[in-house]
Amino acid sequence: MESKEHISWRMSRIRGKNTAPELSVRRLTFSMGYRYRLHCKEIIGRPDLVFKKRKKAIFVHGCFWHGHDAESCRIAHMPKSNSAYWQAKLERNAARDASVQQTLRHAGWDCLVIWECQLKDGENLATAIKMFLGQPQSKSSVRK
Repeated sequence: MESKEHISWRMSRIRGKNTAPELSVRRLTFSMGYRYRLHCKEIIGRPDLVFKKRKKAIFVHGCFWHGHDAESCRIAHMPKSNSAYWQAKLERNAARDASVQQTLRHAGWDCLVIWECQLKDGENLATAIKMFLGQPQSKSSVRK
């Protein structure tokens, strides 16, 4: 069993931006020809990828941190120690996520949530992104 100090150190190393799942989605999206902004401060919730002209936002959620409850997800699990704290925290995270997405939708934005466990199937993920965003801009219509 790990000491509290080691667990605390390990948790302090977890980042909120530029995570491995986020970088993977960014690489895929860019390679498909889409261009985006990152973590726009003026957009509520600071989506991971923002497509301002399309009024679309992509959130890349870690299955554990955002409480993914799909039966097929093997990543999200409740910790055995301090479970009351973690359950309340993960429920607050999920409630905040839902509130942010609802606010964006009321403002005319479309949102797509990509879960960490979905990254394993790159082909389906690429299809979902393309269906969400539509066709990328052609190079001739991009300003030089």
